[in-house]
Amino acid sequence: MANDDEPTRATRLLDAQAKAVRLFAEIEDRGLVAPGRGEREVSDSVRDLANELFGTTRHWHKRIVRSGPNTLKPYRENPPDRAIGTDDIVFADFGPIFEEYEADFGRTFVLGGDPVKHRLRDDLAEIFGAGRRFFEADPEITGAQLYAEVERLAKDAGWELGGWHAGHLVGEFPHETIDGAHPESYITPANDTPLRRTDKAGRRCHWILEIHLIDLEREFGGFYEELLTL
Repeated sequence: MANDDEPTRATRLLDAQAKAVRLFAEIEDRGLVAPGRGEREVSDSVRDLANELFGTTRHWHKRIVRSGPNTLKPYRENPPDRAIGTDDIVFADFGPIFEEYEADFGRTFVLGGDPVKHRLRDDLAEIFGAGRRFFEADPEITGAQLYAEVERLAKDAGWELGGWHAGHLVGEFPHETIDGAHPESYITPANDTPLRRTDKAGRRCHWILEIHLIDLEREFGGFYEELLTL
């Protein structure tokens, strides 16, 4: 595991995210999310693209590409592979490892002209931004407080949250094997500890904010995530 000082850790986490941003831009530019392609096929294409661009061969969590009703499912579920439709909504959630630092990045793609799906995609970024501003305004904010605010923002926009948490710790690989089972590692109602704190090794905690919005009646959802604390 890396043992860098705090400015170097921040720089390397931001560099990992910048690579993820480029990866997702290439996904769109190359048209990898397209009607008729299976979710696993797209996931494998993104895996190969990450290797082509950055030599990335490891991902710290399972690679997720979900479309249509599969977008309702939370991370822990494994719905059957599905072919992407011509008027579909698709999200991708990848956790590539760049030089021993974890990135965690998610975005939503809309195929076709359905205005509700386009509104959902746009609301994801808006709610993420509002959640980040809420975090930045309170130096003592807890995981439970931020989750409650994200839940409120989602409800006010006409959506529901699709998961039991709205983000998690991120850092040097493999963070998940250290604290992954504890509520204090997540932005969740069970986490009453301040998000701005140090971990057991005395390092500053860095967080991912993830927004999973769903519409149960229309049977689709969307996803958006990136670094919260940098």
